[in-house]
Amino acid sequence: MSYSASQSRLRRTLLYAALIAVGIAYSLPLIWMVSTSIKPEAQTVERSINFLPTPASQTFSIAADNYSRVWHDPTVNFPLYLRNTLIIAALSVIGMVLSSAIVAFALARLQWRGRGTVFAIILATMMIPFPVLMVPLYLVFRELGWIGTLKPLWVPAWFGGAFNIFLLRQFFMSIPRELDEAARIDGCSTWGIFWRIILPLSKPALGVVALFHFIFVWNDFLAPLVFLSDRDQFTLALGLQLYQSQAGNTPWNLLMAASTLVILPVLIVFLFAQKAFVQGIATQGIKE
Repeated sequence: MSYSASQSRLRRTLLYAALIAVGIAYSLPLIWMVSTSIKPEAQTVERSINFLPTPASQTFSIAADNYSRVWHDPTVNFPLYLRNTLIIAALSVIGMVLSSAIVAFALARLQWRGRGTVFAIILATMMIPFPVLMVPLYLVFRELGWIGTLKPLWVPAWFGGAFNIFLLRQFFMSIPRELDEAARIDGCSTWGIFWRIILPLSKPALGVVALFHFIFVWNDFLAPLVFLSDRDQFTLALGLQLYQSQAGNTPWNLLMAASTLVILPVLIVFLFAQKAFVQGIATQGIKE
């Protein structure tokens, strides 16, 4: 009995050690990014490995100077790019959550001819990468007069996303259908069932969809690069690229400081939504 317990304790210790090692390995790039952001430019290209600037007593003043230069940079208008990204992210997340939930509800709770075929077609679109659709979308948006505006970056989100539709459909199918029948007996319409019954019970899954799409929009680089032409409409992802083209070299301390500021909102959102995220993922596909 003691031998079995010691084996179990040893396996648990090895598992924790492996998880800690993997966690440190994944954290090192983030730690190095923050470390580079608090150094003067000359020390960012040194071969020696130092996580703090030299002398270390000037860490706070150097970091404050780097982040202040990023925020007030006349070439890279960080506050403007932050505003543009927030507008796109907010409109995209709202549209994606609502439209995907409506489509998923129709596929999961309503009976109609061709439902399986439509669902298969939606899943098939997940295999089409964005570069394949890039030129046709550009031609469509050009005819609509949207090129050079923010509309191509958030309007498509109001027509749902295949992965998010699949995710919500699986969650909606786990909700007992007896709730629908009880609501209909009480005189609730189909839309009322969706709005008053399904959505309130699906907050974890909706939170997962919102978080996934927020991260996707926040980090998206290719779509803004294709559809935006005016620098005043750039997003943060495009703004980071501008640091690599200033005077023919790259100010790594400023680039890493800007990257830290870009990543910070994503980390904050994830920390606040972590419980809903884990609960939403854990309950996918569970049939009650």
